[in-house]
Formats: sequence, structure tokens, C-alpha cells
Amino acid sequence: MDGDVAVGVKRGSDELLSANGSDSKKLRVEENPPSRVIHIRKLPNEVSETEVIALGLPFGKVTNILMLKGKNQAFLEMGTEEAAITMVNYYTTVTPQVRNVPVFIQYSNHKELKTDSTLNQRAQAVLQAVSAVQDGSSPNSESGGSENVLTPAPSPVLRIIIDNMFYPVTLDVLQQIFSKFGTVMKIITFTKNNQFQALLQYSEPVNAQQSKLSLDGQNIYNSCCTLRIDYSKLVNLNVKYNNDKSRDYTRPELPAGDGQDSSMNKDSTSLLGSPTAAPFSSGGGFSSSLCLAQGGGAISPLSAAAAAAAAAGRVALAGHSGSSGVLLVSNLNEEMVTPQSLFTLFGVYGDVQRVKILFNKKDSALIQLSDGNQSQLAMSHLNGQKMYGKIIRVTLSKHQTVQLPRDGLDDQGLTKDFANSPLHRFKKPGSKNFQNIFPPSATMHLSNIPEDVTEEDLRLLFSNAGGTVKAFKFFQDRKMALLQMGTVEEAIQVLIDLHNYDMGAGHRLRVSFSKSTI
Repeated sequence: MDGDVAVGVKRGSDELLSANGSDSKKLRVEENPPSRVIHIRKLPNEVSETEVIALGLPFGKVTNILMLKGKNQAFLEMGTEEAAITMVNYYTTVTPQVRNVPVFIQYSNHKELKTDSTLNQRAQAVLQAVSAVQDGSSPNSESGGSENVLTPAPSPVLRIIIDNMFYPVTLDVLQQIFSKFGTVMKIITFTKNNQFQALLQYSEPVNAQQSKLSLDGQNIYNSCCTLRIDYSKLVNLNVKYNNDKSRDYTRPELPAGDGQDSSMNKDSTSLLGSPTAAPFSSGGGFSSSLCLAQGGGAISPLSAAAAAAAAAGRVALAGHSGSSGVLLVSNLNEEMVTPQSLFTLFGVYGDVQRVKILFNKKDSALIQLSDGNQSQLAMSHLNGQKMYGKIIRVTLSKHQTVQLPRDGLDDQGLTKDFANSPLHRFKKPGSKNFQNIFPPSATMHLSNIPEDVTEEDLRLLFSNAGGTVKAFKFFQDRKMALLQMGTVEEAIQVLIDLHNYDMGAGHRLRVSFSKSTI
């Protein structure tokens, strides 16, 4: 059978390439006019039909496919020219990737694909399964597809379990992957039986069906974080809070619940609370069909050295940093923001090396952390938080480093180098700070408090910095305390203002977010 497929592929490849191959250099310059048939080049070896079909699936029905395995190319025929145009336009702005390898997409000079279906059986079976799902019907029995995958979706809600979770997966990562197949309306994440799980609701059951077909069994990161997807018995999710555990994208006005979980996951702990997970070596990136990450390409598994440090001495597997440590932060309050304030806030999640507020766009800044693991943590915790009254957006930058201004060039103090700062929280491998990384919350953890400082002193200091102190509790030794502000935004503000505050007698106050409540 495999031999037959190979023959079919070979014969098709000669046929098509006699028309297409010799002109390929010219084609790059002279674009073909729009066509239902898309020519895909530079595919990685061993790529499967499903992975190629997944490139076209979000844009409409895929009606035929021809793999030219020896030449690392494929032709994909879309149901309509309109779908093909949408696909090509989309991939001009977002580089298409298969198995984390960029591939090239252009219109073919063929108007349709003529393939010998007996010699292209496996591809046809895959196609039939996919098109059945898109039509919401069952395929013909000889398609070889399993019935339960292909019967019409019972619910727009999917239950997602993540196996082999050696690296944290956040709600935002799930939204990014699953929205490729339709509008994601709501997500609830929780921990059950020591396993990270999520419920995700689409606007339509057919979207749930398409994403289950394409994503079930896929790895989010290389060799780890495997998606196991089933339909939920629920047909509608009730989300009470928009925070890092639950989100209703149709109701942005929902409260954050001051770090409280959504009603469905009271017992869950912050997935990123203590990054004790060592990722596998990073060939990088989402696997084949998970590659449409926005904002700087696919998220990669991060450096094993960083993970080893984060695991506070746990042995990590060898690997290289798969992603840069540079973040792009936008929608900042340009009247108020300074490199120092960004250093302090982002320093809660990693050791900030450099900060550059953009000269021509002062509501945006580049922030370089020690490694990709730290930038990932900072992004997942701070994206969507309020700083100086504005909701900030945090994405991975395409820059590998933040450039310092050339010697003698004054950039009005917009760039600052913090590489030698004594305030880095994560310098020491195995430091217990690695276990105390929590999302922004109204409750703060204070440490390094001098003996003669009273509760009244601290309440006054924090209320003067802006906001209301709602509750306070000293630890037994009185060197540490919990202090609760009125809102998460107030807590972010006082952390920026009072972390490293000089309390006298050589004591510098240390402030971080707490998972406790008073």
C-alpha cells in the first residue's frame, strides 16, 4: 500500500512539476493569478497529509491534496477561490509553519488538481474525514475514519486534558491555538486529579469538531504537553471572572475577582505559580498544526538551564533556548511610565537586563529578561493587567536583544541597562523566590521589615502610595507580613513604588504578590 502511494505521489509529481517546477524561480517574482490550488514548498521531511491540510482548514473546505514527498512540496485544492485568497492573504502576514519550519505558499498555475484517487488513497481518506467534519455529516464507511470522531459534534464545549505537562500551559496559549478553528467564546482552566484541564466553548459545535479532529493528540511544545480532547457534557459555560484561570471573551467587563478562581475551579492552584517544570530540548515551537501563534511566531520550549534554575535544582534535560527573552509591551501610560517602573514590575517574574521605551512610540517598550522562560512567565502574568490606569499588552518580541544607545548619544533616559542591578530576584540558582511566583493579586507579601516598624507605619506607607489598605497581618517573627490593597491595580502600583523602599537601618523593603488571602 505504501509502495502504491509512493508511486501515485511520484507520478503526480512528474505531471505537475513539468508545468510548475522549472518555473519556480520565476514564479517567486511573477505571482500567479489567484487559484483554488495552492502550491506549498519547503515542507519538512516526513510531513503528513493531515499537517498540510491543517494549513488550509481554518479558511474553508479542502477538496484535494497532492503530496510531492521527494521534493518537499504539496498542492492543496480549496473548495473555493475565495477561501484560497483568504488563506494566501493571511499567510502573507503570518509566516506559515509546519513542525516549526517556515514554509512557502503561493497560488499554483493549476486551476484544479487531477489526482488518481486509487493511488492517492490515504490522502483521500484523510480529506474525506476532514470534509465530513466540516459538513457536519458522517463520511462514507469506506473512508477508514473512525465513526466517533466524525459524527456531528454534540456540543460546542470541549474538555481538554494536557498530558506530559513538563512546561506550563496558560489560558492565553490555549486561546491562541484553538481560535485557529473558530471563535473561542469562553475558557475555564482548573486542576483535577493533579492534571491541568480546561473547558473551552466555541460559538458553533462544528468549530469544536474541526479543532478536535486537528488537535487531539498533538503536542503544544516539542515532545511534551500533549492535548487530549473530548466533547464536554456541558453545552454552555458560566464564567464569573476574567483572570488567568477563566475568561469570557464575550463579556470583557467581568471582574477579575481579585485573583479568586472561577466557580468551577476553587481548588486549582496557579499553573505558573511555581515553575517547577523542565521542558524537553527545544527544536522549538508549536508542532505542525499549532503554528499560528501571533505576535512573534510560535512559542518555543525554553532553555533547559533556565528551567533547571526554575526547578530549584531539579535536573533538567539538555536543550537550547528556543525563544528570546525580549518582550514588547504596549498601551503604556506614556506620561507616567519609566524604565525603572517597568524594571520593578517585570522583575517580579524574571531578572530584567535592559528596558527601552520606544523613542517614536512612547506608549511601547522593549524589555529584555535573562531568558525565554522568564519572558514567558512575565507575559502570561502581566498581559492584560492595569498599570498607571491603562491595560497593558505584553507579547514576545522578534528582537533577540535590546540595543543600548551608542556612546555619547542621549536618548532622554528612555533606555536603561539593569544588567548589574543588585535587585535581581532570581540570581541565585535554587533561590526560594522561584517557588513564590504568583499572578498579580490584591494581597502583597512584605519581607525584610525592621523590628521597630509597626502595622500602623506600614498601613500609612502603603495608603500614601495610592489606594486603600484593606487588611494587614504580621507573620510570627514580624520580619514579614501580608497586606491587602483594595484592588489588583492598586497592588501593582504600590509594588512599583515601594519594592526596595529604604526603611532605614539598611533595611530595604521587599514586596511581591501573594497567593494567600488575609
